[in-house]
Amino acid sequence: MTFESLPSDFFHLEASLSPVELDKLMELRTYLETEIKPVINDHWDRAEFPKALVKGLADTKLIGMAWPETEPFPTTAVFRGWVALELARIDASVATYVGVQNGLAMGSLGVCGSDEQRTYWLPKMHTGEIVGSFGLTEPLSGSDSAQGLRTTATRDGDEWILNGSKRWIGNATWSDICVVWAKDTADGQVKGFIVPTNTPGYVATKIERKQSLRIVQNADITLTDVRVPEANRLQKANSFADTATVLRLTRAEVAWAAVGIAVGAYEAALAYAKERIQFGKPIASHQMVQDLLVKSLGNITSSLSLVLETSRMQDAGKMKDEHAALAKAVATARMRESVAWCREILGGNGIVLDYDVARFFADAEAIYSYEGTREMNTLIVGRAITGHAAFV
Repeated sequence: MTFESLPSDFFHLEASLSPVELDKLMELRTYLETEIKPVINDHWDRAEFPKALVKGLADTKLIGMAWPETEPFPTTAVFRGWVALELARIDASVATYVGVQNGLAMGSLGVCGSDEQRTYWLPKMHTGEIVGSFGLTEPLSGSDSAQGLRTTATRDGDEWILNGSKRWIGNATWSDICVVWAKDTADGQVKGFIVPTNTPGYVATKIERKQSLRIVQNADITLTDVRVPEANRLQKANSFADTATVLRLTRAEVAWAAVGIAVGAYEAALAYAKERIQFGKPIASHQMVQDLLVKSLGNITSSLSLVLETSRMQDAGKMKDEHAALAKAVATARMRESVAWCREILGGNGIVLDYDVARFFADAEAIYSYEGTREMNTLIVGRAITGHAAFV
């Protein structure tokens, strides 16, 4: 398959990928542009996830790449980053679905699951037979999850009883399992549990009236005396430090997705500027429009360089929390800036779905906040460079 660099990849950074990786990325790009892009605005407008496309996404073999039980070929964090960018440049909600399934849900099992749990669950999630969600955030606990988690887990013989609530849980209205994080009432430590969503006492209610990531089926979850067997407790999750390991692995990919959103908005704005005629010529020939395009491209290029180096450090085993945090904080801030400039280029057409930019503009707000707000990531980096924690 012939590979063509994106117009937003101004320095051809994709060229560092191997020929096999380039072929797989082009295969994904073709699928996304032919199968998902034509229908995605309608799904966004109706706030419905295109479930019929889950099998097609799974057939790309790019779900579950990081784990020996599922990876179709040896992959790197750099390649997984490019995949996240590619998904997000078409639609942030689809990228979020994959991020939850591949990174958070499967990541929890990959990092904290026993050999038996990994062998049973990961292949089924790889094929899309099992859809997962990740239950950490709570109505009263988001950024302070490490200390403020209120959902409890109480041991009762060979079972655990879970009580509490979760909020903003992606995929949760239709997932088959949810990885629920709860505080053990015996030792006060956070532990993870694989909870089938048909378990009595588990209720997921869709969060309505969202104006960002409308396609993602976020839910409020209530857990009322939910009984989970010890066999479903993640055997290697013994404290929030283990939860943080999962989040660390996915935070860099969220930064890549932020770049992808900026890329999607930029490409749509660039195409529009070349076609839109005002005062007898394309608006792309106007100095002020070119200024907005160049500033957007500059943000994309600098952010892409940052996330690329972050993932290279991850592949080398040198990435720390502060590296992923800086990448996420900076990439999402530059994304937010860029999608606003792209919306400006389209004028009034920038607020209707027909031209795609409005969707990227709205979805950027959620990406800016989730998996660590800019403020929290700033404090993680601030602690690393000063030696002083300033979280409270």
